[in-house]
Amino acid sequence: MKVMFSPSLMCMDLLNIKEQIEILNERADFYHVDIMDGHFVKNITLSPDFVKAVSPVCKAPLDCHLMVTDPDNYIESLAAAGAAYICPHAETINSDAFRVINKIKSVGCKVGVVLNPATPLSYIQHYIHLLDKITIMTVDPGFAGQPFIREMLDKIKEAKTLKEEKGYNYLIEVDGSCNEKTFKELYEAGAEVFIVGSSGLFNLDKDLRVAWDKMISNMEKATGSK
Repeated sequence: MKVMFSPSLMCMDLLNIKEQIEILNERADFYHVDIMDGHFVKNITLSPDFVKAVSPVCKAPLDCHLMVTDPDNYIESLAAAGAAYICPHAETINSDAFRVINKIKSVGCKVGVVLNPATPLSYIQHYIHLLDKITIMTVDPGFAGQPFIREMLDKIKEAKTLKEEKGYNYLIEVDGSCNEKTFKELYEAGAEVFIVGSSGLFNLDKDLRVAWDKMISNMEKATGSK
């Protein structure tokens, strides 16, 4: 299984956005963009305007994680700004999930759904087959640097088993505390896309090229993967 990495752009050096993206362009599989409204979660981070500003220089797909109460308000603006994936939280769409999923697809984006740690995989069972990506939160959402919630390993395994048994095509992504301490267990559970932030990438070295190489080395040591 090929390991894929999605750097969390809210964790990068925002004073050197263009320089850092140019480094990541040669390395990253996705760019993870956290969009928070101060309501669904207490924090406020990036926005559709940020996506619009960086999309011309990004070579990897922009993956927008909507930690917002009403994701429907963001779909069209994010698509116009250059988003490749739009991923609302399951907890915010289950009253109109099929309409939201169809709307995301209608504007030309791939669709993912994000699950909070306390939300079971069964919560999305009736539309899981429509998804391009499932993101399993291994920390409670809203802030970087939180401790890893080990109970999520079983949810990742469940998503992997279901994917294999049913022939589904969704990517299994993990968000939260992806670093050298957790790479091995996450990989063995079935994680395919690792969202890397402060502990997994950006704090490993001031030089982002060196930090990336350290991250790759940490993953290879933990999993034996190349």
